[in-house]
Amino acid sequence: MSSPRVLIVDDHQLFRSGVRAELEPLLDIAGEAAGVEEAVRGIAATRPDVVLLDVHMPDGGGVEVIRRVAAGSDHAPLFLALSVSDAAEDVIAVIRAGARGYVTKNISGPELADAVRRVSDGDAVFSPRLAGFVLDAFAGPAPQPESELDALTPREHEVLQHIARGYMYKEIALRLDISPKTVEAHVSSVLRKLQLSSRHELTRWAAERGLGL
Repeated sequence: MSSPRVLIVDDHQLFRSGVRAELEPLLDIAGEAAGVEEAVRGIAATRPDVVLLDVHMPDGGGVEVIRRVAAGSDHAPLFLALSVSDAAEDVIAVIRAGARGYVTKNISGPELADAVRRVSDGDAVFSPRLAGFVLDAFAGPAPQPESELDALTPREHEVLQHIARGYMYKEIALRLDISPKTVEAHVSSVLRKLQLSSRHELTRWAAERGLGL
């Protein structure tokens, strides 16, 4: 199995170089970015599987990168926050934005490589003491928008329509000219936003609303 392609986003060049040196023997490094604009361009250009994302940067930070990519990119990588901060509000904000995990910068190189692989495989990954913040934040019912579909991006809505029509991930990827991994990432995002737990539930939910017509 090939290694996940990783883009490293952090505004400190020395830190990026250190992370790259640790991960290069273990993973496929797609490139680096020093801020929001560079990260958004880098994701479009290199199409990584996983983005290692700093939470605090001068031009907006990790949450802004995730929002910009969700709103305007046809490639949806998975995001793993890598930050010096272990504050609950930082963890919760970036997970609510769509990150699949959050680890702190005292993690070792092999542990970070393992976290990237796990996120690429669809797991949620957190440094041990941070998992409680996420469980507490999501323990109660999430507020629903006026229409559940309002929470979806246009691309997520397209993917959902194809799911409702019974297409498999590879078929959807071909029809939308995106990768199967990107389709899978969109489906994961839709499941989270609609508070569903499986593709079967999602298919039934979409069919009941006539989205496959």
